[in-house]
Amino acid sequence: MNRYPPIADHGLIGDLQTAALVSTDGSIDFYCCPRFDSPSIFAELLDHERGGHFRIAAAEPDYVTRQLYFPDSAILITRFMTASGVGEVIDFMPIDRPKVATTHHQLVRRVRVVRGSMRFALECAPRFDYGRRPHELVMADRGAVFSTPDLTLTLHVDTSLAVDPSIHAATAQAPDPIHLTHKGNDAHASFTLHAGQVATVVLESSGKTPPGTIAADRVNEMVIETGRFWRNWLNRSTYNGRWRETVSRSAMTLKLMTYAPTGALVAAVTTGLPEDIGGERNWDYRYTWIRDASFSVYALLGLGYTEEANAFLQWVNARVSDHVDTKGATPPLKIMYRVDGSSDLREESLEHFTGYLDSRPVRIGNGASSQLQLDIYGEMMDSLYLADTQGFRVGHSGWTHLTHVLDWLCEHWDQPEEGIWETRGGQQPFTYGRLMSWVAVDRAIRIANNHGLPADLPRLTATRDAIYRQIMAKGWNAKRGAFTQHYNTDVLDASLLLMPLVGFIAPTDPMWRSTLHAIDRELVSDSLVYRYNPSASPDGLRGHEGTFSIATYWYVDALARSGRLEDARFVFEKMATYGNHLGLFSEQIGLTGGQQGNFPQAFTHLALINAAMNLNYQLDHGAGHVSLEELGTIQSVMQGVMQGASQ
Repeated sequence: MNRYPPIADHGLIGDLQTAALVSTDGSIDFYCCPRFDSPSIFAELLDHERGGHFRIAAAEPDYVTRQLYFPDSAILITRFMTASGVGEVIDFMPIDRPKVATTHHQLVRRVRVVRGSMRFALECAPRFDYGRRPHELVMADRGAVFSTPDLTLTLHVDTSLAVDPSIHAATAQAPDPIHLTHKGNDAHASFTLHAGQVATVVLESSGKTPPGTIAADRVNEMVIETGRFWRNWLNRSTYNGRWRETVSRSAMTLKLMTYAPTGALVAAVTTGLPEDIGGERNWDYRYTWIRDASFSVYALLGLGYTEEANAFLQWVNARVSDHVDTKGATPPLKIMYRVDGSSDLREESLEHFTGYLDSRPVRIGNGASSQLQLDIYGEMMDSLYLADTQGFRVGHSGWTHLTHVLDWLCEHWDQPEEGIWETRGGQQPFTYGRLMSWVAVDRAIRIANNHGLPADLPRLTATRDAIYRQIMAKGWNAKRGAFTQHYNTDVLDASLLLMPLVGFIAPTDPMWRSTLHAIDRELVSDSLVYRYNPSASPDGLRGHEGTFSIATYWYVDALARSGRLEDARFVFEKMATYGNHLGLFSEQIGLTGGQQGNFPQAFTHLALINAAMNLNYQLDHGAGHVSLEELGTIQSVMQGVMQGASQ
C-alpha cells in the first residue's frame, strides 16, 4: 500500500449514528465521532502524517490481502495471507438502541489466525478534531485512555488471547499475552497468533469501563447480535428480482449511512475526497441533502422498508415546519442540513491537511448550503406523492406547511439559480430546476385532488402549465435537437435524463429520443455518463472530473423506458464492474476506472437500487408496460416495481 491507498480499497462499517472506513491494509483511516458530521478522530485519508489512524495488520513484510463481508451483514473481514499462515481482522460496530442519540460508540476489532501462525502489529494513533486538538494518553495494564476536554476514547485489549473452537488448532503452544506500549501519545503492540487463537481489541468512545474490561466472550456476543441485526433487517426486503445480492449490499450501505435518531440520510460518510485528483473539487458530504434523501424514499419503499421511508418523511416534514416563510423572498427550505436538522454548515478549509494525494483545499462545512436550488421542491413533493400512493397520508399541519411552500414556489420558480450540481459559476435558468418545479406543482395538484385537500388549484394549474410551456419554448434547443442544461447555453446535462421518468415527456416522443441520442454521443463514455462538460459550461472551478455514477444509473432508466432494454441491461451490468471489491461506489469514476469523490456515495447506491428495480420489472413485462394514462410517471413505475418485487 502506498501512503494513500485507492479510495476504492475500503470497506464500510457503522452503527447507524456514525461510520468508519477500513482499508484493505487493516487501517481505519476515516472515522468521525460521535456523529457522521462530527470532527474526525481518524482521517489519514486526508493527511498521512496528521490525520490519525487505527491499524491492525500482518507485521510480516510480504503479504496479500482480501476483504469481504460476512454474508448478509455489515461485519467486515480483512484477510492477510503470508508464507507462514492466514490471519483475519474482523471489524464491526455494535448496534445498541440506534434511535437514541449517544456519544458512546464502539469499534470492535477481532483478530484471529485460521491457518499456520502470524505476527500482527497494532497502532492506535487518534488525531482529534481533524488533527487540530492534542490529547493525553494514559496507559493501563490492558489498554489505554486517549482524552481531550471534549471526548475520551478507551482502548480495550484482551491480553489473555482466547481460542476459537471453530478453528482446528495446529499447535498446542500456549498463547502469549499482548503487551501494549506507547510511542508519544500513540499506543502500539506486536503479538503473534497461532491457528485457533483470537485477540480482542475494542476502541470505545465515552465509555465508563476501565481499559481491558471488555472480554472476548462479550465480543463473541456482540458479533452474534450484530450479525442477527443485519440479517433480520435484510430479511424485511421484499425484493426478489435480478441482482438481489447487489441490491441488498446497496440497501445495507444506505442503512449504514442513515442517522437513526432522526432518519436523516447523509450523502457520504467522508469529506474532502477529490472528484479531480490533485484538484480543488473537494467537498464535505457528511450532511443530508433534501434531494438525495427524497430519492431514497423511492428506493426504500420499493424494497419494502416502510419504516425507514416514514422516518425520513417525518424528518423532512420537520424541516418544512421549521423554515416555512409565507412572506418575503426567503426560500422555505435549505438544500441541506446536519443530521439533527440544524442548518449551520459554515464552510472552512483545513489548511494544515495536505489532502488526499495533495488534493487541496480540504473543506469542512459546505458553502453550497446557502444556494438556491429549485429542484429540491420537486424531489420532495414527488417523494411525498409516491408515499401517498402507498398509504402515507400527509396530516393537516403538514399539508398546511406544504401549501405555504407551494405559494412561495409559484412566486419564485422563474428565476436564476445554482442548479442540481451546485455550480459556483453564477446563477442560471437551469432546465432541470424548472422541470422539478413542474413536478412539485403537478404532484401537489394530484395529492389535493386525490384526497379533497384545500389548495389554490387554479393557481397551481396555471403555474404548472406555464412552466411546461417555458421549458418547451426555452429549454429545447432546435439547433442541437435536444433539451439543454439551461436557457442560455447549448450544453447538454445528464440530469435531464429524468424528464421521461417524472412524466414530463413520453419516452417515445421524438424530442426526447433526439435528446437521448445527443446524450449518447456527447456525455456517454464506455457506458459511463458525464453530468455535463465543465469546459463548455464553466462551473466556477478549476480542473476536470470523472463520470458521475448516479447519471449512469439514470441512463439505464432512460434507455429502458425508451425501449432499449438490451442496451439498458448491458450498461447496468457493465457499471457493476466499476464498483469496488465489496460492491461499493463513490460519487464518480475516473478516466482509468478508479473511484473518485466522497465514499461511499448514497446518491449512487439509491440510484442503483431504483435502476435495478425498474429494469428488472421492464425485462419481465416488456418496455413501457404501464397504462397510457400514467406512462412516464414515477408512480406507475414504482407501483409496478413493488407489485413485481416479490414475484
